[in-house]
Amino acid sequence: MCGVCSPRLLRMVKVFCCQARHGYAVEVSPFIPSRVACATSQYYGIAGCGTLLVLDEMETGVVLVRSWEWSDGLFDISWSETNEHVMVTGAGDGSLQLWDTANHDAPLRVAKEHTQEVYSVDWSQTRGENLIVSGSWDQTAKVWDPALNRSLTTLRGHEGVIYSTIWSPHIPGCFASASGDGTLRVWDVKSAACRLAIPAHKAEILSCDWCKYDQNIVATGSVDCSVCVWDLRNVRQPVSQLPGHTYAIRRVKFSPFSKTLLASCSYDFSVRFWDYSGNQPLDTVEHHSEFVCGLDFNLHIPNQVVDCSWDETVKIYTPACLSAGTHGTAP
Repeated sequence: MCGVCSPRLLRMVKVFCCQARHGYAVEVSPFIPSRVACATSQYYGIAGCGTLLVLDEMETGVVLVRSWEWSDGLFDISWSETNEHVMVTGAGDGSLQLWDTANHDAPLRVAKEHTQEVYSVDWSQTRGENLIVSGSWDQTAKVWDPALNRSLTTLRGHEGVIYSTIWSPHIPGCFASASGDGTLRVWDVKSAACRLAIPAHKAEILSCDWCKYDQNIVATGSVDCSVCVWDLRNVRQPVSQLPGHTYAIRRVKFSPFSKTLLASCSYDFSVRFWDYSGNQPLDTVEHHSEFVCGLDFNLHIPNQVVDCSWDETVKIYTPACLSAGTHGTAP
């Protein structure tokens, strides 16, 4: 069930097939350049269990390091920023799970406070801070200590499902959230308050991400098929609007190596790469045969991308627009 790659990408693509598991999220390890974690669900996440996969890229392909089963679908994954072995996942039963690659059997801890699906988890990246944020279909975001003992605060304000919660890589105690209510919100954990609410789209927003080089720039991806880039200092209109996808955008990611480069994946089976500074589409990668739900850039290897799809594959590759050297490393 492995998708067909375009000829110019074929020699750069490595594929892992996860039979009967549909990919929802992937994240490259912040410590090990070759390591990827993937959160998957059985039966497209509608029913059945979930599987967490830890994969290593080798010269000959992609190999399974370890896998764990959970009793419900797994929808998101985030690596710890302080311990190379530890990850957190969010599940369809409203729980978060803490996993350790050195522990073969079960999660280290399970925390269940959300009353509906946990669709987003993220581990804070700013120095001196070690927190987890989760976003749920119960319309709340929760902030947790790294041991998942119990939530430290619950943030309310969205009037729809929360699909995405992402820590600012620049500002301690600050995260953004995207919701089915069409708003992008920016939260301050210390005051447990929403600092900014932007009516970013007239449709559900499924994803948001912070620019790695500018603390004021955030991107959103929506069911309206567009990516919008926002400057939080002036939110009357987006800095950039990027149309092109033909179905809902499931995830957006800024490059860790290029200031104005971002990627988006969609239910139209494609991954697209953009230079938002000139509203320019750079490339479209069509190598999946189902919804593409997970997307990440490798933090260690410039221009390497990982994605996962409902077609039961995880793919590691360098898109043609980046392998050609058209986008250099940011200063």
